[in-house]
Amino acid sequence: MNTCFIRNARIYHTVSRSFSVGAVLVENGRITALFTEDITPPAGIPVYDAEGRRVIPGLVDVHTHGRAGGDFGTADSALMTVMAKSYLDSGVTTVMPTLASAPLSELETSIDRINTLRAEAAASEGELPNIAGTHLEGRYLNVKRRGAHAADLLVKPDPAEVEGLLCRMEGARHVSAALELDDGDFLRRALELGATLSLGHTDADFETASALFSKGVTALTHTFNAMPPLHHRDGGVVAAGLTSDTALCEMICDGFHIAPHMVKLAYRLAGERLVLITDSMEATGCADGEYRIAGNPVTVKDGKARTHDGAIAGSTLSMWEAVRNLRDFAGTTLENAIYAATMAPAREIGLEGEIGSIEAGKRADLLVLDDGDAIHRVMCGGYWHESSHKNQFI
Repeated sequence: MNTCFIRNARIYHTVSRSFSVGAVLVENGRITALFTEDITPPAGIPVYDAEGRRVIPGLVDVHTHGRAGGDFGTADSALMTVMAKSYLDSGVTTVMPTLASAPLSELETSIDRINTLRAEAAASEGELPNIAGTHLEGRYLNVKRRGAHAADLLVKPDPAEVEGLLCRMEGARHVSAALELDDGDFLRRALELGATLSLGHTDADFETASALFSKGVTALTHTFNAMPPLHHRDGGVVAAGLTSDTALCEMICDGFHIAPHMVKLAYRLAGERLVLITDSMEATGCADGEYRIAGNPVTVKDGKARTHDGAIAGSTLSMWEAVRNLRDFAGTTLENAIYAATMAPAREIGLEGEIGSIEAGKRADLLVLDDGDAIHRVMCGGYWHESSHKNQFI
């Protein structure tokens, strides 16, 4: 039964970035009413007493390749289920599985498996997170800024090819690409098919990036990483994203991909346009060792992933850790940092009307926090999720 009345809670308000005492009515997996006082629960509905704890929206990760020993590009259905449960354990209630560069046939197979996982999640009664759709971060990248992606897997943006992939995807469809290599047909066709687009693994200059943002590109993929560095005589694509009025700027806030003081600078410029992502790879939640991503072997040491030629290869970051890091690095409040992991990523993939805040009509994806800012309990689609880690969330 995914109906519940949550009382005696401090509810997070996305618009004001604040908490206030109240209650939430959840019916059939949706938030149907909010109350600004601790009212008497409706008769016949199970009650959860939050005992004054804070309740926030479930976290949304729109750029993640995997965790718990699996990668969305190569995992079979059984491993994807293990991965999905691990996301819920970490407080992520909506996942956008991200596919790195691979041969076309392998991408097609991976998309089919993600579609299957999406259907299983919808029927799982809260045992699996919401699988929003698919994020394609691969093939259409600039070889100069390929990062951990194998060079022989990259191709020029191909409108016919991406049309086939997008038509295969179910749910939200998001594409990261080096769109400075496009003659315009790739961007146009992807937008016509309802995809959201992000500029990533790019060598675009300031003028080119700014023009792309004006033509419908809505985000910058892992800002600062896999693009020309910010320079005082030529701000390049980083300056174009951070000074844009509309572009959402993804950020891997682990203190490794980006120095904490640069996180602070970026947050001051981007504000509510900053989107926290993990860019997590299969080693997330696992021991150091040898792994793979985007066709390349990867060594993870002290939680940091690098290809054998030294390139950073995704992260082992969890989303709630990223929230607390943003708070500390940027010198902001937890309330502000929560927005960057809930509503901001929902906006990036066009699902702000469905997830990302505690509002009537939205999915009942909620986290209950304890006084130490740890995750105490997770609700996904109106169902309470029981952690696979002896009831301790990670």
